[in-house]
Amino acid sequence: MKAANMETSSILIVDDNPSNLDVLSEALAGSGWEILVATDGETAIEQAEYSQPDLILLDVMMPGIDGFETCHRLKASPLTTEISVIFMTALSDIGDKVKGFNLGAVDYITKPFEQKEVLARVNLHLKLRSLTKVLAQQNLMLKREIEDRLAAEAALNQLAQELEKRVEERTTELSQALDNLKKAQVQIVQSEKMACLGQLVAGVAHEINNPVSFISNNIPIAKEYIADLIGMTRLCQHNVTSTSEFEDKSQEIELDFIVEDLPKIIDSMAVGTERLYNLSMSLRNFSRLDTSALTPVNIHDGLDSTLLILGHRLKGKGTHPAIKVIKEYGELPLVECYPGQINQVFMNVLANAIDALEESTISCPLCGEKQQSNDNPQIRISTEMLRGDRVVIRIADNGLGITPEIMQHLFTPMFTTKSVGKGTGLGLSISREIVEAKHGGTLTCISSPECGVEFVIELPIQH
Repeated sequence: MKAANMETSSILIVDDNPSNLDVLSEALAGSGWEILVATDGETAIEQAEYSQPDLILLDVMMPGIDGFETCHRLKASPLTTEISVIFMTALSDIGDKVKGFNLGAVDYITKPFEQKEVLARVNLHLKLRSLTKVLAQQNLMLKREIEDRLAAEAALNQLAQELEKRVEERTTELSQALDNLKKAQVQIVQSEKMACLGQLVAGVAHEINNPVSFISNNIPIAKEYIADLIGMTRLCQHNVTSTSEFEDKSQEIELDFIVEDLPKIIDSMAVGTERLYNLSMSLRNFSRLDTSALTPVNIHDGLDSTLLILGHRLKGKGTHPAIKVIKEYGELPLVECYPGQINQVFMNVLANAIDALEESTISCPLCGEKQQSNDNPQIRISTEMLRGDRVVIRIADNGLGITPEIMQHLFTPMFTTKSVGKGTGLGLSISREIVEAKHGGTLTCISSPECGVEFVIELPIQH
């Protein structure tokens, strides 16, 4: 196709009248344009497809196919559809002009020709044609640029997705490594903590046990001595020479009350030393240092020791009533485990149950003060055999329960719903690690709002 500037523009004149062809050719030749001619519609179409002129001056009234049909065929062909067509006619009917415009013509020239008008119209449409070609080329370049940019953007997006995927994979790897490191750190800290705690508690229990044993062993002897002294005092009371002086002294020191109350004091001391001895034994049992070998133990002893240590938290205080512990122990064999770690699990679960019951408070709608919403707090502990090779321990409270949102994160390390300073978020995660990873058991939680919480611990009898 020719360039779209006026110096190289070509014009195809189609007319069956040779005189008209001569007049138009002469009028346009002086402008420097290339002039092509055709005398009928068929020839014009062939010439247009071959030469690709910039403008066609097309006569309407011709033999064979007329100008309208010729224009229709030119616009229907992809080779000539963009060529501008100006009709030449002596017809003045508006309907014919509208028909020509509808077929794709850009203008009309009326016969007989006015040279200046023809030159002006041709010059105008050649300029428009040239501008159209330039605009088309620019549009094509712009389209290609857009396509290139879209391709570059697609490649960039693909690269960004690949990078994002790599970052996600790396982040996941680092997160997993960090999680493993946290777990390892928690285990190390917990192991050191339990070892130190075990040594400390064992030492305290030993130190308590020595004076308690001394006091306990001497109480029976003291009771015998006191009984002898009381008997001697009674004997002196009946045989003293100055009864009035003895009576005065007896009333002054309230001898009768002392004789009655002193054996009670000795009995209460005996009860107290027995409780201290039981506490000492419970501390020693709870803090048993784990050896490299598993040890057959009585699960009930571990539960009872833990309850004894937590006994002060079970008592009523302030607005919190005493927490009732209901034991439903079944017949269990000795279970092979690491006793110190299992006792730690019992401590974490029972302490959480006590916390839940202490926090089950509601605010009064009138005064805003917190009131106990559960006037009969209970912790129920039940044990039983399961499938012949496992034991199950259930620890349930009748508190407010746990919402499904919190339940999803219950065993997540560092997750806690307690206020700052009251919880680390490690107790339950460590407990699950102890039960499942160290003992091959399971630790699960069953709860719903307003229905309390039940922790279920399953342990194999033989590890």
